[in-house]
Amino acid sequence: MSVGQPAEIGEAPWSLPARETLHYTIEWRLITAGKADFDWKAAEQPDPGWRVNVNVQSVGLVSKLFKVGDIYHSELGQALCAESTQMVSREGSRQRETHVNFNYETHKAGYLERDRVKDKVISQKEIDIPSCVHDVAGGLYYLRTLQLKPGESTEVPVSDGKKSAMAKVEAQQRETVKTQAGTFSTVRYEIYLFNNVLFRRSAHLYVWLTDDRRRLPVQIRVRMQFVVGTITLQLAKLDD
Repeated sequence: MSVGQPAEIGEAPWSLPARETLHYTIEWRLITAGKADFDWKAAEQPDPGWRVNVNVQSVGLVSKLFKVGDIYHSELGQALCAESTQMVSREGSRQRETHVNFNYETHKAGYLERDRVKDKVISQKEIDIPSCVHDVAGGLYYLRTLQLKPGESTEVPVSDGKKSAMAKVEAQQRETVKTQAGTFSTVRYEIYLFNNVLFRRSAHLYVWLTDDRRRLPVQIRVRMQFVVGTITLQLAKLDD
């Protein structure tokens, strides 16, 4: 398998718009379990860069059984390197708030997780990082700048603040994907974040990007073990 060429660090992410909001439906075990909104925009202050906001909410029967509400915010530098992330999550009775700061001068990432109900620190640590890492949400947009053809792969530095790793990204094959937003010609990618790479859980992560200049992520799928099953995000609407 050959190795493709990623966008150079510091190079403008030519395929990304100045502003974009992607709305997804979340399917789990053949039912609509939730919705997710990805809001992306350029940031000029205090320094040029990018901001990503992700809002995930459970709906319907799933929400009645186990209510989920996660809000994730990521600040990225101009080259899409993560600078800070914040996540406020509510999953059932559990409420957590997590902050990660990435310092490229010291090559350290600081992680802090708090229990919002008990108002106490659950976990705090510092790890080593390379000169550029991508968080999971920002990494989705970095994926859109890679110049990989089916059969090619590369490695991308990723971190969640608790661990830093080099994750393999593999362009696998062209497929047609039908969603509420339309029917798209895509390339399917597998991103190797699970199975003790960044996350210990056993799973496979796939992303389908449109095979055109926009490279829209029209489908995202996490295939886990049978107990959990498969979770699929499909593009429902796009706001430019």
